[in-house]
Amino acid sequence: MSQYGAYGYALHGKSYRFILAHYYQGTKLGTVDPNEIVRVLLATGSAQFRGATLAGTQRLSATTTYTARANSIGSLTLVEGGRRIGTFTAPLTITGPGPLTFSGDQYRGALQLRPDGAGGVETVNAVDVEDYVRGVVSAEMPASWSPEALKAQAVAARSYALTNDVGGSAFQVYSDTRSQMYRGVAAETSTTDAAVAATHDQVVTYRGQPVTTFFFASSGGHTENIEDAWPGATPEPWLRGVSDPYDGAGGDPYHRWQYKLSLASATAKLGQLVRGQLIAIQVLRVGSSPRIVSAAVLGTHGRTIVTGAELQQAFGLLSTYARFTTG
Repeated sequence: MSQYGAYGYALHGKSYRFILAHYYQGTKLGTVDPNEIVRVLLATGSAQFRGATLAGTQRLSATTTYTARANSIGSLTLVEGGRRIGTFTAPLTITGPGPLTFSGDQYRGALQLRPDGAGGVETVNAVDVEDYVRGVVSAEMPASWSPEALKAQAVAARSYALTNDVGGSAFQVYSDTRSQMYRGVAAETSTTDAAVAATHDQVVTYRGQPVTTFFFASSGGHTENIEDAWPGATPEPWLRGVSDPYDGAGGDPYHRWQYKLSLASATAKLGQLVRGQLIAIQVLRVGSSPRIVSAAVLGTHGRTIVTGAELQQAFGLLSTYARFTTG
């Protein structure tokens, strides 16, 4: 799903159900347990928190700021100022009557602390999926956008969180673009909270099972098959390229773009990918969209076959949805 495209569809009167069914082909909406817990890695290294009344079973003061330190034997020590509060086995669960403040930001649910293996502390926010999604939507999409676009984002965010596991032993998702943006209480707004409530416990399903719902800012007018967007990925029937006619909505700065380079500058950027002096770049294969899968870099001393990703990296392009002209 392209976010600008979803916004464009909403501006043209389409519901979030239509939007999701368009971008994730062959899917339907299903439901999940709204109390399911999502574990989000917030940080590794230093760990300071406030607002807690319990560390495990030991009582704390909600008005006090505590620091957790990792010990060489794999346990954790809590200190307040210069005073030692206690030593605890890991993982240590921190809870309170309301949102907890960690590194200046507030998060619902609990914090789970453990040594990070490098002398610091790994801090994970364990939060129910609905509160998690409240912390995602406005971090991923402007809260001022149309309600139906916000609802589509809420369902996509919920589906993504519950179908992904980044491989951490104690967490499922990151709090940044490695997964999806999550800002906790700071991301909660009246419009995005309304979108989360209106889509309560809904996820995208294929043949009755929740599925991964990748999304991104802009498609340039057509999304891509997953295996061509990320070579080596397993083809999935709901992650097929589709037309994205309203992707330019809202002044989308990524919908159309161009770079101008001299042949000498382009040759320098391509480095060892070009043999001799650059003559042209010939696109050999595209995906379901015009995104480049493979191309030939034509030089005065021969040609080099490259992937679209290699060209994107070499030139610093916004996407592999590109064409090359000289003149």
